[in-house]
This record gives sequence, C-alpha cells and structure tokens, in this order.
Amino acid sequence: MGLASQEAVHQFKALMDQASQKDIQDVLVESVNVHQGYVVETLERFLKAREGNVSKAHKMLVDSLQWRLQNGIDDILAKPIIPTNFYRGVRDSQLIGLSGYTREGLPVFAIGAGLSTFDKASIHYYVQSHIQINEYRDRVILPAATKRNGRYIGKCVKVLDMSGLKLSALNQIKLLTTISTVDDLNYPEKTITYYIVNVPYIFSACWKVVKPLLQERTKLKVRVLQGGGREELLKIMDYSSLPHFCRRDGSGSGSGSGSGSGTGYLTDNCYSLDHPFHQELYSYMKQLSGIQEPIEPAKQGSIHVEVPSGDHEGVELHRTLESELMKLRTRKSLSESLEKVKIKD
Repeated sequence: MGLASQEAVHQFKALMDQASQKDIQDVLVESVNVHQGYVVETLERFLKAREGNVSKAHKMLVDSLQWRLQNGIDDILAKPIIPTNFYRGVRDSQLIGLSGYTREGLPVFAIGAGLSTFDKASIHYYVQSHIQINEYRDRVILPAATKRNGRYIGKCVKVLDMSGLKLSALNQIKLLTTISTVDDLNYPEKTITYYIVNVPYIFSACWKVVKPLLQERTKLKVRVLQGGGREELLKIMDYSSLPHFCRRDGSGSGSGSGSGSGTGYLTDNCYSLDHPFHQELYSYMKQLSGIQEPIEPAKQGSIHVEVPSGDHEGVELHRTLESELMKLRTRKSLSESLEKVKIKD
C-alpha cells in the first residue's frame, strides 16, 4: 500500500467518522461522484498525495469537498458548453482524448501538450471542459472499466505529445497552472504513469528545471520515451489503443483490442469532437442537462470555478518554469538579433 499504510487509512477514516452529521466530512460518504463506492481507495489517494501524513490528507480532502460544494462540481456534467460549433473550437484548441485502454484495462488519455493553443475561448471554458472530462472519467469511464475487468480500476495512464512545443507556451502558464492546481488538489493520484513522447529540444531544457522540483512519487511516474514511443507503448497496449501521434504510419488500421484491453477506438484523431469518446461525453452531458441545441449561435455562460491558491508544490514549480522560459526566450531573441549582425572589415 506504500505511503498509504493500513494504520494511516484507519486513522484517516476515524477522523472522518468523528464528524457531526452537519459537518463537511460526511459529504464524502454521500458523494458517490468522489469515490464511486470505493471510500478506502479514495482515502489512500489523498494520503499518498500528502506523503502519508494523516492530518494533511484530512485537510486536503475536506478542502476538496468544500470546493466541490461551493463550485457545484456534482452538477457540472449537466452544463455542456454550447452550441456545438463553439464547443468544437474548444476541443480543437484543448487537445485531449481517450485513445483506448491498456491490456490491464486502464484508460489511455492522449494529450497534445505541444499543439494545444487555448485560443478559441476564455480561460473559464477550458477549466470547465477539463473538469468535465475529469468527472466523466471518474463517474463513467473508470466504473465501466472496473465492471468490464471484474476488479477495481481507479487510475489511468496519460501519453503527452510534445510535438510543436514552443517558447510561446509561456503565454499559457496561467491557464496551465490553474488546471494543474485543480488536479493536484482535487483529483490526486488518478494517473499511474505519464508517458512523454516526441520531445523537442525546448522540452529537455524545461525538464532539467522541473525535475528537481518534483516529489519522488511524481518523478517515478514520468517516463520520457524515444521518438513517438510506439515500441514501448505497445508493451502495455494494443495497436488499436495507441494515440494517433504514436502510430508510425499514421493509419487507423490495426488488429482488435485483444484480451483484457477493453474496446479500442479506431478513429485516428482522438482529440476531435467526432471521435466516439467525445461524442459519447457530449451526448451524456446534453442528456443530463435536458436542453436542446439552440438555433441561434448564443453561447452558454462559462462556469467560473474558484481555484484554491493554497500552499502547494505546483505553485513554486510553475513560477520557476516561467522564469526559466523567460530566460530561454531572452536567449533566443538575443541569438536571433546577433545572427542579423554583419561584421565588416
């Protein structure tokens, strides 16, 4: 069980049980959207996120439950971003999708970290969409994977494509910090491994800065693969579950999903709103909302989610990364200016 020892779990659970009926702690028992019936596993996740410290894990969970209540997170899937054409713009600029499953049944999420532009909507729409994908993963994708495999599956793997990463990523620091803060404080330990592929030089420079700032438990989850990572990823998943950017020939052909891997998606671009994952997610949200697609292209107001600004490791990490990116940008500008200088005898 690692950092989340049996004794620590018992202590954590005792703290939750001591609360009065009106106290926030009791929300955990009622909030199936948080634990899906696996309360102990949820306590373990928060314990691991706080290095096994029971009191810190308890505060983290209480703060997260308060955040959910104050921001209406339990109802967020009933608030789709409309109309469809506007939501398509969000999907085309915030690249994420479900490409399939590992042979152990874990969902494989692909993320276009290098090519996401976040330039088609306000920051609130992107935060809203990110949380909706998180909630759909936890309420629908993971429970379905648990049922299909006959054992509890509460985590996923992520494949991050760094193709196209540029120094202009500095302009997205605020949004990326907001999203990572939401994940760190409210969806801890949901990813078992981060596979990073197609890394350009700029990533290597950034990684040298970021790596020393990460906790050991996080660093152990990161694996930087050579090239597109196809060879390594095929050790844990079938071809049909590979993200499209990991397929050497770029085709969507391939064998079936194989034993224990779940249903593989054959559509190439899992970022697209036309992909089965996003079609199912969007239909699910519209069904919950009970609304019909508006005739006029009027946008639904985005949801403003308050993001805690507490003392957490991600804040300092992003400040340092921002500083280093600025240095790299300055060096690049200087280098380009020097290239234009002609020396005469």
